[in-house]
Amino acid sequence: MKKPAWEIWLERGLFASRWLMAPFYVGLVVALAALIVVFFQELAHELPGLLAMKPEDAILMALTLIDLSLAANLLVIVILSGYENFVSKIDTASHEDRPEWMGTVDFSGLKMKLIASIVAISAIALLKAFLKLTEPGQTVDQVRLFWLVMVHLSFVVSGVLLAVMDWLSAKVAKH
Repeated sequence: MKKPAWEIWLERGLFASRWLMAPFYVGLVVALAALIVVFFQELAHELPGLLAMKPEDAILMALTLIDLSLAANLLVIVILSGYENFVSKIDTASHEDRPEWMGTVDFSGLKMKLIASIVAISAIALLKAFLKLTEPGQTVDQVRLFWLVMVHLSFVVSGVLLAVMDWLSAKVAKH
């Protein structure tokens, strides 16, 4: 039985609506550019004091830059895999620099990469807070420290629960 014309047009329109996601990915590219600016601002801010820097300060600087780098990596993963999963395949003509994960990260994998990155970023924020405690004269803001730990634990538990749900749904799908 042939579908009615209105149903065909509706389905084509729904399928074409995926292109409404493209501006979101362009916006994420702008956010990536903003992270680059912040990264170099942070680096420029820290470099003048490099020779007088204590080890703890160097570690804090490195953690801050790693934090920004992780956020940028996360943006790249979301931009490329999100675009490929929800909008259109990116034709790189088997370019030698094409990341191996491109085209293979499904929505479930994207969720896991996202939560893993968030946990890592949260862990870095927590580690920075603990390192600041080692500085002489630093007082402990126990409320702030408590909430940093609680938020981090929430992210860890969320990640574990997402992984368990994905594992369970994969087991159920096989039956």
